[in-house]
This record gives sequence, C-alpha cells and structure tokens, in this order.
Amino acid sequence: MAERNYTRQLATIISIDAVGFSRLMGIDDELAVAAFEERRDIITDSCGAFGGRTFGVAGDSIMAEFGNPIEALRAAFDFQDRIMALNASVGEEMRMPFRAGINTGDVIVREGRLYGDDVNIAARLQEFAPHDGLAISETTWHHVKDKTAAVFTDLGEFMLKNIALPVRVLIAGRGGNGATMAAPLAATASGSYRPFAKGPPAIAVLPFQGDGSEPDVGYMADGIAEDIIYGLSNTRWLSVIAKGSSFQFRDDSLGTRLIGNALGARYIVGGTLARYSGQIRLNASLTDTSNGRLVWSQRFDRDLVDIFSLRDQIGSEIVSILDKEVDRAEQVRTFQVPWESLETWQLVRRGRWHMNRRTRSDTEIALEFFDKAYQEDPNSSAVLNELSWWYFWRAWLRFGDSDDLDKVEAFARKALLMDSLDARPHAYLGAADIMRGQPASAAEHLAEAIHINPSFAFARSAMGSARLLLGDAAGAIPFFLDTERLSPFDLYRFHNLGELAAAYCFVEDWPAAIAVADRSLNLSPSYFYARFLKIGALMRSGRRDEAERELAIFGTRHPDFSEQRIRWIPFVDSAKNNFLIANFDQAKSIA
Repeated sequence: MAERNYTRQLATIISIDAVGFSRLMGIDDELAVAAFEERRDIITDSCGAFGGRTFGVAGDSIMAEFGNPIEALRAAFDFQDRIMALNASVGEEMRMPFRAGINTGDVIVREGRLYGDDVNIAARLQEFAPHDGLAISETTWHHVKDKTAAVFTDLGEFMLKNIALPVRVLIAGRGGNGATMAAPLAATASGSYRPFAKGPPAIAVLPFQGDGSEPDVGYMADGIAEDIIYGLSNTRWLSVIAKGSSFQFRDDSLGTRLIGNALGARYIVGGTLARYSGQIRLNASLTDTSNGRLVWSQRFDRDLVDIFSLRDQIGSEIVSILDKEVDRAEQVRTFQVPWESLETWQLVRRGRWHMNRRTRSDTEIALEFFDKAYQEDPNSSAVLNELSWWYFWRAWLRFGDSDDLDKVEAFARKALLMDSLDARPHAYLGAADIMRGQPASAAEHLAEAIHINPSFAFARSAMGSARLLLGDAAGAIPFFLDTERLSPFDLYRFHNLGELAAAYCFVEDWPAAIAVADRSLNLSPSYFYARFLKIGALMRSGRRDEAERELAIFGTRHPDFSEQRIRWIPFVDSAKNNFLIANFDQAKSIA
C-alpha cells in the first residue's frame, strides 16, 4: 500500500476573482496586468496580516487559506476596502474590483496545495458576490455570525456545479456606514432555495440607476421606479414586491436570478436614467429570473420640462407595457404545464392566448378555458373579468347583443364584489353602457376605472368613445392619443385608431382623419369602419379619384354593407350619424 503523503484539516478558504480583467486586457493589456499585480499584492498583504496565506494564483484568480473563519472575513473586508480606495483614484474605465467567496470545511493538503469539495465551493461562491462584495457559505456564517459587526443577506440554497448537495449562500456586508448593501434582507425561515409560490407571478422593480454626478436625476430615477410599483399594483393580477424590499438592491451586480430568488420574484424590472442637455434618457428592461432571459427592453427619450408630469407619463407608459409583456410571457409559460394541471390563473392566461389569436375557433376555445377556471373558482376576480371581457367582445361583434351585454354586467358586478379596487370591472361596465347607448353613464364608470388605474389603455380608449358619442370630439381625441402612447402595440389598436379617425372627421381635420384611418387599416385591412371614414374624408378633401378607388375596395370587402351599421352607432345626436353617412354618400354618387 502506497504511503499517504497528504493530510486532512479544517480550513477556511477564500476564492478571489478580478472583475472586468478581460475587458481591461482588451483596452491595454500591459496596464491591465500591472493593475492586477498591484491589487494582488494588496490581497497577499491583507491575508498575511490576518494570519492567512495565498496559494493557487491562476490568471485573474487567487485562493487564500485561513485557520480561523473570523480572520478570513476580516482579511476579505480589509483588502476590498483597500482595493476600492485604489480604484477610486483611477479613471472609471480602468478600475478593477474584486469579488470573493468564503467557505469553511474539510480540505486535503498536499505539498502546500489544497483540494476537496470545500475548496471548489469557495470558488463557486465568489460567482454570487457583487463587485467589491463577498459571498459566504452557511458553514462559515455559523462561525462568524455572532462575532462580527457584518450584516448578512440570505440568498437561500443553490445547487452548485459539480457539488452533490445544495449550499446555502449569504452575502456579507460591512456593518455600519460601510455596508455593501443598503440593509440586510431578513433571512428566509427555512434557509432553502425558494421555488416560486403557486399563483400569479411576482414582479419586483429595482431602483433605477441615476447619473451619480447629479442628485436630482437620482431622485427622479427613484420616483419613476416608485410610480411603476404603484401602477403595477393597480393591475390587480400581478403580485408586486414592496419598495421596502426591492429597493434594498441598489447594487444590481448580484444578477437578476439571485435577486429574484431573494425577493421571491419571477420578474425583475430595472434600468438607468441619465440627463443630457435638457433631455432625459431612461433605459428600462424586464427580465425573467427563472431563466435569466431578457423579456423586454426599451429606451425612452423625453424633454425635461415638468418633472412630475414627465414621471407620470413615463411611469404610466412602462406600467402598461409591463402588464402586457408579463401577461404574454405567462401565456406562453402555460404550454409547459399539462392541461389537467393548470391552476385557475393559468387557465385564464391560456384562454387569453387563444383570445389574442382572434379567430372564431380560438375564441370558442378561450371560453372553454374561462369556463373551466370559473368552475374551479367562481369567486376569482381574474376569472370574472375575463368572462366579462369575452361576452363584451362577442356583443361587439353582434352589434350589441343584449343577452351578452347582460352577462358582461353580471360578471363585472360580481368581480367588483370580489375586488372593489380593480379597474377592469368598472371599464367593462362602461363599455357595456356605451353599446347600450348610455354614454353619460359609461363615462362615470370609465372615470372610476382611470382613477384606479391611470395606465389602463382600454379604459382610456373607451372614455374617448363615450366622449365621442356625447358629441365632444375635441375632448375625445386626447383619450385616444393617450391610448396610443400607453399601448402602441395593442392587439385591438385598429379599433382605437378607427375611433380617433372618427373624432378627426367631426372636427373636420381631414388629413389627420385619412392618415389615422390608414394606420387602422394597416393593422386590420378588413375593418369596415376605418375604410368607411377614410372614403368620406377623402371626398371632403377633394381627393375624388382616391375616394373612388377606396370605394371599390370597400364594395369588394363588404358587399353586404348597409348604412344601418352606421345608424346603429349610438351617438346622442343622430345628426352625427347623418354627417358620416353624407360624407360616404358623396363618394357613392360619383361611382
């Protein structure tokens, strides 16, 4: 039997890694190497001062061994403080922060080198650490938790590459003013990796990163993030992580997957805000933390005039977009779940997926999903709202079928009993009143919906329609334009544009009416109302040849058209119906 030439011992290992080394090498390789060596010497000095030794330097990584976990933690804080001070003295593009991971456990020592799972765990832990930050294992935490002023954020348990058992990971921050995080997150009760809870997903909005040189930009960035949190909470179907929790993560270097796990959020919203000579630029993004995939991102450029109205405008736009993007992502996710295992809220999402396809067979399938969800939970406001919307859609296709409108009202009123702060039932009651020819009553319901959720594009479009029916075309136009701003890719945008074209007709802005009708037809070429309005507007503009060509297309697409379809529109003043019909009849007279 060969003589054993190694020993086993309990040790605390620090794995240390340079952040951005490869980037700096691409800029200036000689300067990058010099910067790394200067910081490596600081690490070696600090480790030696606290009774440790470095070993295993490879590329831009360093390992250190300590006999005492407390001294290892102190050494890590010391060299990180010194490196941060050094980085502050050089240009931002040449800074090289270091992150570290600490683990305590059994190691094999052979010829001065250390081996074993506990060494590998330390190497994996540093990947969880923020820039200039420190991640530690639960075993190290048990040794240091009551013997240091450090604060700890529990991220939960994770399966690490090539490690058989899960490892609990915590972020260690300096106590007092030097803490690496704004405040420690309360440790999870079980200390395990938290799978996402059943039910609708949670979304967290992190504080937007402002330009550090201008404090007012930072305040505005926080304000926009707060507005988004408030707005998302008004959608009612999404669970929104409170600001007090999500704003702890001002430093997003942990990565969205770790932050999502710590907060229990499937989706993370983040972004940056900067000011440029009288303008602001906001970059916002939505990430699925379950897979790290970027779901949506967009840049918003605005003139910096009235800060509060600017916040309202950008915040409401982002809320409307996020509502739809998360809904779309969750619709797709339901196809990963067996049909028989879908929860009530997932049945709703699957039904919405079919509704969005806008075919007769798909809408019937959608009703099957909504009915199944209703059987499982007849008191779910989400289900009641979808049934209300489904019957409204069918009533619209049937030009105001009274039985369907009765069902719209019944489901909407029950939804309000379940959740009086949900904007959707108010909006559907308003839409039903519009189709019943009661625009004044509709406007009251819609005003309440907009008050509850200012980002609800459907409610704003319906309010525009109510104003239009009441004879206030000029007052209706801003609501239709707001809908365009809030929901520029809405599935039913063709209808909003058709209503906007009608409003421009009534104020006799014929070029605008023609242009908007064209936009509606680009989205839905078979939408009769938009082409009907366009033909009349072309005639009133003196563009007779174009009107005649459009009339020929209209006749081909809608051979059964009757002016009764226009007379059905419930304008309070029937002269409005006559006005639109007269415009169209001018084109018929030359055909």
